[in-house]
Amino acid sequence: MSTMVFLNLPVADLPRSMRFFETLGWTFNPQFTDDTAACLVISDTIYAMLLTHDKFRQFTDKAIADGHRTKEVLIALSTESREKVDALVDTAVKAGAAEPRPASDYGFMYYRAFDDLDGHTWEIMWMDPAHVQTAPAEAGAAA
Repeated sequence: MSTMVFLNLPVADLPRSMRFFETLGWTFNPQFTDDTAACLVISDTIYAMLLTHDKFRQFTDKAIADGHRTKEVLIALSTESREKVDALVDTAVKAGAAEPRPASDYGFMYYRAFDDLDGHTWEIMWMDPAHVQTAPAEAGAAA
């Protein structure tokens, strides 16, 4: 089984956040969705649990950061083309997201970012697969 990634993100208005992410073409797994949490399916191995603030507080004693004022993490996702980067970010902005900075274009890598309705920053990028070098296997490395 492949390693799966589950991001846990606090959201102020769960139904509104769900509508926003559905606008981007992503879906939710109803098996893990209720009125306090929604399982956003990004890919076969990447999910984001959108949690109401009350639900999120069940997992930490720390204050919930205001994503519009502070950052703890940047979420970076790859896409299969530069056009997909633009389409996804343009759709997010039209649905109410903010674009915090201009696109970055390094020729072999292109990315843009958007801040979702709760201020979580999503970096959407494309990298030319011909440019990516594989790392040499380390002797004795655990698999």
